[in-house]
Amino acid sequence: MLIEIMAAAGGEEVKNQFGFWEAMEQGGPIAWAIFGVLVIMSVGSFYILFTKLFEQQKVMNQYKDTRTKFWRAGSIDEGATKLEKNSAWRQLVDDAREAKTEHGKMTDDVEAHDWLHGSMARSEAAINAKLAGGLPFLASVGATAPFVGLLGTVIGIYRALINIGLAGSASIDKVAGPVGEALIMTAIGLLVAVPAVLAYNWLQSRNRRIAAMLSGFSNELMANITSNGAVKPKVMTATSTQAAGKAAATKPTTATAARPATTTTTTTKPKA
Repeated sequence: MLIEIMAAAGGEEVKNQFGFWEAMEQGGPIAWAIFGVLVIMSVGSFYILFTKLFEQQKVMNQYKDTRTKFWRAGSIDEGATKLEKNSAWRQLVDDAREAKTEHGKMTDDVEAHDWLHGSMARSEAAINAKLAGGLPFLASVGATAPFVGLLGTVIGIYRALINIGLAGSASIDKVAGPVGEALIMTAIGLLVAVPAVLAYNWLQSRNRRIAAMLSGFSNELMANITSNGAVKPKVMTATSTQAAGKAAATKPTTATAARPATTTTTTTKPKA
């Protein structure tokens, strides 16, 4: 900044030879290749973050509709028609219905609960695997991006040492470009790795919440099927929950009954 001000005052334009693009141009094809790899990693990480976030939020919103619409139906077949097609919850219901039909065709003595439990577990695993798709890329980017940047750092320092050896002196004009390139690569590697690690941990925690929802819903399905529709979870909507809370708040408190007074009688023995 000071150089530019002095150049402007003197009427001369001084070109900055140690900027980002100048350092990358001095690095040559290797520096540009490493920079391109880091850019691809960063773009891929943000793409997976937003797509998976949208997919997870869709599953969570569908769960709310499942709790309010599905269990209000008279049967599982009727409730399945109220769920969105190609949704995770519709897949669980369809797999449960198919498992029930297949169990009726079996000739071996296999308990319905064990067969349903295995079928629902496979369905849950398939849904969780689909939700986890792309997360290994985030983990790989978070683990390898700093080392890719470190590769650029090593190459930049190596070029600086070569320039020092050829010039015979460690002047600033000989080492500023390669050292600047090295520091830039280190910074870019960290800027790519840190968001990838944060996104991976956040998406994993949301996937665990969805897995818990899937497990609870599959257990409710099995209980309903094995009881021939007799067992259903209590469906509480937002309106009914608020009404129950107001009723509990306005319910009068009953006064505690007063304890009856206990009288003690003392007897005196007559003197002999």
